[in-house]
Amino acid sequence: MSVLHQKLQWRYATKKMNPAKAVPQDKVDRIVEAARLAPTSSGLQPFEIIVVTNPAVREQIKPKAWGQGQITDCSHLLVFAAWDNYTAERINAMFDMTNAERGGTNEGWENYRKLLLSTYPQRDAQVNFEHAARQAYIGLGAALIAAAFEEVDATPMEGFDPKALDDILGLNARGLRSVAIMPLGYREESGDWLVNLKKVRRPREQFVSEVA
Repeated sequence: MSVLHQKLQWRYATKKMNPAKAVPQDKVDRIVEAARLAPTSSGLQPFEIIVVTNPAVREQIKPKAWGQGQITDCSHLLVFAAWDNYTAERINAMFDMTNAERGGTNEGWENYRKLLLSTYPQRDAQVNFEHAARQAYIGLGAALIAAAFEEVDATPMEGFDPKALDDILGLNARGLRSVAIMPLGYREESGDWLVNLKKVRRPREQFVSEVA
């Protein structure tokens, strides 16, 4: 078994975290960086991560997340927030930044920009948000794997009121909508019913099919 697979076997959706044990900032930075480096459709990177460490803000969030203790027992709460829409300004900003970083452009790349500009902004805003949200989940997956590699406990959550969370964090004014949250911390084994249970996944033959 590879080191990565060992780490993934070790991780689980932690139900009880130790509020007295904080995740070192360098580990948090590497976890967030993994999400930043995650692939996204057309390289548009249509989501942001809000790292919430303020205890008072996390206390506000907790009742909007079904009272789940990890919200306040973790040391860092990652909020994955997707763009509420694709706009010409957002698309152009990413293409312009790419051109600046690469020191130039080419006809094919600029034709691709025109293609996106002629299609994405014209679509329904909800369709665009849902597409952006799917990209945010790619980042969430990368962050989960990175957290396992760092031996930091993480719990991916959809069990919260997105509109309420958006209001608490002022996301609407930034053109963002929350789609998933992920507390980072360290397991409190004595209070976690899930910690010693065997990880159960469908066997490979039921999960993977091959087309040769």
